[in-house]
Amino acid sequence: MELDGRVVVVTGGTRGVGAGIARSFLTAGAEVVVCARRPPDAPVAAAGREASFVAADLRDPAAARDLCAGIAKRYGRLDCLVNNAGGTPYRLLGEGEAQRHARVVELNLLAPMTASLAAYPLLRETRGSVVMIGSVSGTRPSPGTAAYGAAKAGLENLARSMAVEWAPEVRVNSLVLGMVRTELAHLHYGDGAGIAAVGATVPLGRLAEPSDVGEAAVFLASPRAGYVSGASLLVHGGGERPAFLDAATVNKGARAEAGTGTGVGTASETAVSGTAGTDTAGTDTAGTDTATANEED
Repeated sequence: MELDGRVVVVTGGTRGVGAGIARSFLTAGAEVVVCARRPPDAPVAAAGREASFVAADLRDPAAARDLCAGIAKRYGRLDCLVNNAGGTPYRLLGEGEAQRHARVVELNLLAPMTASLAAYPLLRETRGSVVMIGSVSGTRPSPGTAAYGAAKAGLENLARSMAVEWAPEVRVNSLVLGMVRTELAHLHYGDGAGIAAVGATVPLGRLAEPSDVGEAAVFLASPRAGYVSGASLLVHGGGERPAFLDAATVNKGARAEAGTGTGVGTASETAVSGTAGTDTAGTDTAGTDTATANEED
């Protein structure tokens, strides 16, 4: 298969988007290592193959180095690091102490940098790549998750800087995610009707599946993306319908006849921004509480 013999690490790869990414790499033929603070309830598997699990808190530089040393000993190489672990609770800036917000930045920005630095010597030997899992929260206001949005904005800039500093040996790219439907999506968007209503606000008419993210990650790690570095690939189904289009009164009747309506877009967009700013449900709907630790880091 496309990635036969390649070794891939997916941080936060035990559930949600991380597990979807891991399964896509397994299907593509790669040897996959997933890491998190706690093991998954069941092995992450696809195509008759299973990912290996390593317990690690990648906010700790020593833990990141130990992870990479173990991979070097077991596999003798590392071809791709996917920095997926991350997330945030919903917390307005004025409702939390600075230290709590700083923990969100630590998890979503400093931990990926720490893991990347630990993996760099191995990736340089294989002319491998790093894939950062970003969020649309890093490119627009993120009320209720401001520290998360700031961290994701920083992560995208970090990736671009790394792509320049580490070229030509290591490629570095970002996937910028919108809303993703995971096993815990109902905690953020409600029941099936709520998820469908939120999905209707996306131009492609649905939330992403973890496999959609996984396929994009496989592409960036593959030889097909051999000349792609410092890039940000949007995986958001076309983005968000601008709210002003539904609020405007000009030609409202004509737009209603055309099937655009005025209620679903506005109500759903409000629901999304008010539920925890969880546009990257791959990382956010994994049920993270970064005030203490991330379930997937």
